[in-house]
Amino acid sequence: MEVRIGIKENGRDISFESDQDAKALTALVEDALSGSMLKLTDNKGKLILVPSSSIAYVEIGAEEGRRVGFIA
Repeated sequence: MEVRIGIKENGRDISFESDQDAKALTALVEDALSGSMLKLTDNKGKLILVPSSSIAYVEIGAEEGRRVGFIA
């Protein structure tokens, strides 16, 4: 699942792949917005920490299977 986090007053965003499903990621983001820190883990085990006050947006990609073969 692709996750993008926009940071206030910064032109760049944080992008990474996560093994968690959309519901779990949404719950973590909602909890973080009422708290002080967003804590997520990417699919390689790296911990991403973002202060809740700095979050401009969170984009969670749609779940889809991997494509096999060539697209013509």
